[in-house]
Amino acid sequence: MKNIAVFVSGGGTDLQSIIDAVQEGSLKVNIGLVIGSKPGIFALERAKSKGIPVRVFCKNDYDDISAMYEEVICLLKSLSIDYIVLAGYLSILSPNIINAFKNRIINVHPALLPKFGGKGYYGMRVHEAVISSGEKISGATVHFVDEGTDTGKIISQGIVPVLPDDTPEKLQKRVLELEHKLLPETLAKLLNDK
Repeated sequence: MKNIAVFVSGGGTDLQSIIDAVQEGSLKVNIGLVIGSKPGIFALERAKSKGIPVRVFCKNDYDDISAMYEEVICLLKSLSIDYIVLAGYLSILSPNIINAFKNRIINVHPALLPKFGGKGYYGMRVHEAVISSGEKISGATVHFVDEGTDTGKIISQGIVPVLPDDTPEKLQKRVLELEHKLLPETLAKLLNDK
């Protein structure tokens, strides 16, 4: 069984979808650790309530982001973590952690990459851009993380329509519902022992 660490920055609804899939048995992994980008986020409470260990690594506490991720790497290796899942994690990873876990870091992005990805495309900004561009569809992408921003190999995608009366908030809600299905399903295909 694969041992994963989940990195989070907010409420943790994508994390909850992973926890739920593990509990119901469709995703056969051990969530060995949840790492938060700042203290006080609800995602950490979700993990703690299920007995999952949590740690916080705040980039503002470090002069050098690579030094922070070097500590993270040491911790993950000490816990025999196989894969990292970024579930609403809003910090950019430094090259040292990407290289330490090459082809073993998975992210979910709230758009159909390669469109609406890269620097500045996160959170509500993605949905605002999709609507203002006149796109008829949007969705979510699960991809491997490489040295670029949202440029890693695409693993899976799901689609939702962009409706004529959509606001960024309405579109975000539909995309998030899709993420909650797509992420655990993709992780199961990728990480469940065959």
